[in-house]
Amino acid sequence: MPVTLPVQQQRLTRRHFLVGSGAVAAGLAIYSGEIARHEIDIVRRTIYIDNLPTAFHGFTIAQLSDIHLVEYTEPIFLERVIEHTNALKPDLVLLTGDFVTHGAFSFFDSPSSAHRCAEMLTALTAPLRYSILGNHDNMFGAQYVIEALTTHDTPVLINQNLPIDIKGDRIWLAGTADATTSTPNLDLTLPTDPKAPVILMVHEPDYADTVIQHPRGPLVDLMLSGHSHGGQVRLPLLGALVTPPMGEKYIEGHFRLKRMQLYVNRGIGTVGVPFRLNCPPEITLFTLQPSRT
Repeated sequence: MPVTLPVQQQRLTRRHFLVGSGAVAAGLAIYSGEIARHEIDIVRRTIYIDNLPTAFHGFTIAQLSDIHLVEYTEPIFLERVIEHTNALKPDLVLLTGDFVTHGAFSFFDSPSSAHRCAEMLTALTAPLRYSILGNHDNMFGAQYVIEALTTHDTPVLINQNLPIDIKGDRIWLAGTADATTSTPNLDLTLPTDPKAPVILMVHEPDYADTVIQHPRGPLVDLMLSGHSHGGQVRLPLLGALVTPPMGEKYIEGHFRLKRMQLYVNRGIGTVGVPFRLNCPPEITLFTLQPSRT
């Protein structure tokens, strides 16, 4: 016969369950908001590139993305990120957009946040650094971010390219306008006849499909993106709970699309909610090496 618990015991059991569930939820919120959100993951990747000039063998590039100062990235946390980046001693730092957040709590603070972020980035000690804009940068006013970065010695590439020369050898660096809030122009962005490897910065990783279909797409050796935050909150078996438009297909990590390699950085900050779970903030260090084949 089935056993029926007394009404009082049923209430106690239900109460214990609710209390226990609430405690687990609270603990998970504290962990994802205060601990996991600040656990910096340094990811090291060797990128093999065809016809890499000799002077660039072992050349190192640090990628930072999606800083989102001040909502919800605290300045003291960005200082830690910069310290970790400097300790890696990269030859070049590339910043792939979203320096601030266009959000309910940061709307009125955005211009000052942009300048504060740009000023803090001057502490980066790499010999070279370049940036592009992200969708949040454009949504509250690209002019603020561009002015802040350029006046603090961080050039911004918007549908532009430039050569990086070492001892007579060369690679090309290119960057598009943001792909969701602006209009990338690959005809302007990609060099016409580079005769050297091309590294392309695009904030949105899913734009990679457009790049590889462009007539000059085969010229791109490596595309660097952010935007997706790696999903920000990733549950076992389910994966990323929420991904943004144009960050839904290529969510994090390394991909090979025809001859082009794509890397999607999980970013530093958060948007929407100040939580990360199974998806720590990322600093990526790339080491360029000639192709092994």
